[in-house]
Amino acid sequence: MTQSAAGTEQFGRVAVLMGGDSAERDVSLKSGQAALNALLRKGVDAFELDVHFKQTESGNICEQIKNAAFDTAFIALHGRGGEDGIIQGILEALQIPYTGCNVPASAIGMDKLRTKLLWAGFGLPTPAFEVIKATEISSENTEMMQGRLNAIGDKLGFPVMVKPAHEGSSIGMNKADNIAELTQALSTAAQYDSEILVEQWVVGQEFTGAVLHSQALPLIRLETPRDFYDYQAKYLSDDTIYHCPCGLDKAQEEQYQILVMQAFECVGASGWGRVDFMCDEQGQPWLIEINTVPGLTDHSLVPMAARQNGIEFDELIYRILQTSARHD
Repeated sequence: MTQSAAGTEQFGRVAVLMGGDSAERDVSLKSGQAALNALLRKGVDAFELDVHFKQTESGNICEQIKNAAFDTAFIALHGRGGEDGIIQGILEALQIPYTGCNVPASAIGMDKLRTKLLWAGFGLPTPAFEVIKATEISSENTEMMQGRLNAIGDKLGFPVMVKPAHEGSSIGMNKADNIAELTQALSTAAQYDSEILVEQWVVGQEFTGAVLHSQALPLIRLETPRDFYDYQAKYLSDDTIYHCPCGLDKAQEEQYQILVMQAFECVGASGWGRVDFMCDEQGQPWLIEINTVPGLTDHSLVPMAARQNGIEFDELIYRILQTSARHD
């Protein structure tokens, strides 16, 4: 039996879940379309399903999924609803197999604060940070807030990275070089989230480590003329440089790959995903975040790492589909 025929038989009718209602909707639509086209080329009986977590004329999310009548879900949803355990929980309740991480790992991975707390608890390196509640940021709390920001500046030093705790694709993230910029960055982040991370800035090189079926793929080193690898650098800019091979010697890369797997497994992640980290000027790695449904666009990193390992895009998508076979 050919792989295509076996794929159709094993997975039945496959819905590629894309779109959603998060701030990453546009990226998700691109990822989903790329995945759908790859599955079709592989001979899988797949179709597009643009899901909405808000009530629509088609009903609520559960009704949308039940009415679509499919056997397996390929999750290409980024951000809230699709990457935080919600869609995973719905699919489990409906007893529909799905790709990627289970409910707990998805929920933790989407939460930058809880992920960092877990990593720190397991002794894994991650930059120092402070947490600000969006409710703290108001004109009524100006004097109290100023004292808080001064204390954060004294503890973490400047610059710092400010990011919403539950967003992806660098949405709402900004670098702050002083108290005034920190105040503005917090106001921006508060538009996206109720919890905001203020993180110690790491000077050094930026890396990402993809994981597929419990194997760390070749690392990618990122270079951008921008302050950091932001939304513009990820999806729109043509001057971002991706080094794969990453330029490290074999022993050093293997050491960092071990850290990637430790960080991945620490949150209970499985199937596929990506761990981002920085290396400071002394070569010390610092874990930044985990992505449990990384992008699959033409600028995306997991396909690039897979290709370096001899796995072309269509085969990568098929292997991701195979992760739907196991959820305990």
